[in-house]
Amino acid sequence: MIEVELAYGSSGLTVRLPDNATVITPRHVTPAADPAAVLRAAIEHPVAGPPLRDVVRRGQRVAISVCDVTRPQPRALMLEAIMEAIDGVIRPEDVVVLIATGTHRGSTTAERREMLGDEVLRLWRVLDHDARDDGSLVDLGMVGDVPVFLAREWVDADVRITTGFVEPHFFAGFSGGPKMVAPGLAGLATTLELHNARRIGDPRATWGVIEGNPVHDAVRAIAAAIRVDFALDVLLDDAKRITRAFGGEILAMHAAACAEARREAMHPVERPFDIVVTTNSGYPLDQNLYQAEKGMSAAAEVVRPGGTIIAAAECRDGLPDHGLYGRLLHEGRSPADLLERIAASPVTIPDQWQVQIQARVQTKARVVLRTDGLTDDDVRAAHLEPIADVSDEVERVMAEDPEARICVLPQGPQTIAYVA
Repeated sequence: MIEVELAYGSSGLTVRLPDNATVITPRHVTPAADPAAVLRAAIEHPVAGPPLRDVVRRGQRVAISVCDVTRPQPRALMLEAIMEAIDGVIRPEDVVVLIATGTHRGSTTAERREMLGDEVLRLWRVLDHDARDDGSLVDLGMVGDVPVFLAREWVDADVRITTGFVEPHFFAGFSGGPKMVAPGLAGLATTLELHNARRIGDPRATWGVIEGNPVHDAVRAIAAAIRVDFALDVLLDDAKRITRAFGGEILAMHAAACAEARREAMHPVERPFDIVVTTNSGYPLDQNLYQAEKGMSAAAEVVRPGGTIIAAAECRDGLPDHGLYGRLLHEGRSPADLLERIAASPVTIPDQWQVQIQARVQTKARVVLRTDGLTDDDVRAAHLEPIADVSDEVERVMAEDPEARICVLPQGPQTIAYVA
C-alpha cells in the first residue's frame, strides 16, 4: 500500500491505496523565489503591447477585475504590483477593484481582507459585481449571438485591467484572461447565453480547448470588442504559489499563459481507468459541491464507462445555499432525467450548466463523495453516493474487481489527464 495526500479543505486528507495506483500530479515549475519581481517583470516587459506604465495617464479612472473568493488567486500580490506600477500617475481615489463574481455570491468583510490585504482596502474602492443588479450594468448590444451587459464601473473606466490565474477549465478551456470580463463582470443575461445547454453540451467545450470552443470563442470575442487595456495572469503550483506571470494585451498574453499551463497540467494516459480518485484542489476550490464538480469532471476524462469516481471535497459552504443549483438538482429524478429536462427547456436557468455537467459525468460513471460539509442525505439528494472513507471505498470496489486499474488525481483539476 502507498499513502497519498489528497488536497482537501485547508488541511488535506491522507489515504492508503494499492501500490500499483497511478498517481498523476501537475508538472509545476519551481515557485518564484521573488513573486513581486516576477510580477513586476510581467508588467514592465509584457508578452504583447506596451508596459502598464505607458498605458495610464494622469486624471484617468482605472478599474481592475480580480477573481472572487472561490478562486485561489494571489490578489494582494498582484494588486500591489499594479499599485507600484501606477503610483504617482493614478490617484488612489480614481481606482476601483471589481470582484468578478460572475453569478456567485458577494464577499464578506473577512473574505475581502483575506483576499486583498489591508493596503488595497485602505487605498482603493472595492466592489462586488452583482450580475442581477440591472442598475449597475450597461447594455452594450450584441457581440455575435451574445447580448452583452457589463458592470457600469468597468465600462465607464478610462483604463481597464484584468488580473487572474490560468489553469484548465472544465468547459471554457482555460481560466483567466478574457473570463475576467465575461462572465466575471457580466450581467445575468450574458452569462445565461454563454452557458446555455447548446454551448455546454458541445464536445469542444472542455478542458484545454480554446479555439473552436463555443464558450471560449464567445468570451474571447467579448473581451476583444470591449477594450481591455492591460491584463495580468499568473500560473500557480499546488501550494497556490506563483510560478510564472504574464502581462500585456489580453488575448496574446492569455494565449502564452495557456500554452505554458497546458504543458504543466495536461497529462496523457494510454487507456481509461476503472477507478479514479479525485479532489477539487482543496480550499477555496472545494468550498461547495457546485465547485467540486470540476474535480469530478477531470476524473471523467479518464474513467471507463461504468467505472467509479471517488471524489473528496470538504464543501464547508454546503451546496451552497445561494443560487439555483440545489433546487435544480432536487427537481430531477436521476442524472438522465436532469439532462432531459435541461435539453427540453426553452430557456437557460441560472446554474443549470453545473447541473448539466454533473449529470453528464454521472451518466458515464458511478460517483461517490467523501465530504464533511454535507450530510449523507444532502449527498443523496444531489444524486451522489456518500462514503465515509476513501481508502475503504477503494478496497470495497477492488474486492469486486481485483484487477481494477486505479488513477489518483491528488490535486483534482490542477491536473487534467486525458486518453491519448
